[in-house]
Amino acid sequence: MQTESRFTRSTSQPRRDNGDVSSTTAACQLSAPLTGLVGSAFASGVTYGLVEFLQRSPARQEQIAGTAAWGQHLALALATVVILGVARWRHRRRFGPRPGRLWLLAPLGRHAARRVARALGFGSEAAQPGRLLLALPAAALFLFCFWRAGVQVTAGLDPNFTVNAWGGPSYAGAMACHYLDLFLLAVGAAWLIDRILPA
Repeated sequence: MQTESRFTRSTSQPRRDNGDVSSTTAACQLSAPLTGLVGSAFASGVTYGLVEFLQRSPARQEQIAGTAAWGQHLALALATVVILGVARWRHRRRFGPRPGRLWLLAPLGRHAARRVARALGFGSEAAQPGRLLLALPAAALFLFCFWRAGVQVTAGLDPNFTVNAWGGPSYAGAMACHYLDLFLLAVGAAWLIDRILPA
């Protein structure tokens, strides 16, 4: 019986490597309502962009020199790499090298959802409408970034949509530059929300 119970325990709890544990832990830390909210914003942006693409003009626009702004975005990309490196170093210094801990996805985590719930008055604490009003513009910007990212996916299929866009005239170039801008805006909005909501 003792041998059998040992065997049962060992087979009922399969081992996982560190990668599986890290990915599973990180996935479990995500908040379903917040993830669903930004997912819905992205999906509605994709739908809006598809409508724009279907209504595209058959006349091709000419590219205007100097509209691509590649130089500015290359400098912005280098600055982003440096800033993210410093932020990652500070995060590891504060929390330690714990596998599976959310970092860039922290605004969609369960801890963030609990902070929103506390500000709304769910639980034992009273609602904090002042904080909610202060956080509302940043939250709207955060969601707008996901919506606009979705628009770029489908509307960008129209050559007129990207010909004079930052990173244009190609689809890939416009996507790269717009996603860089949206990423930075979303990070800034998340930082503001983090400072405003109750800890």
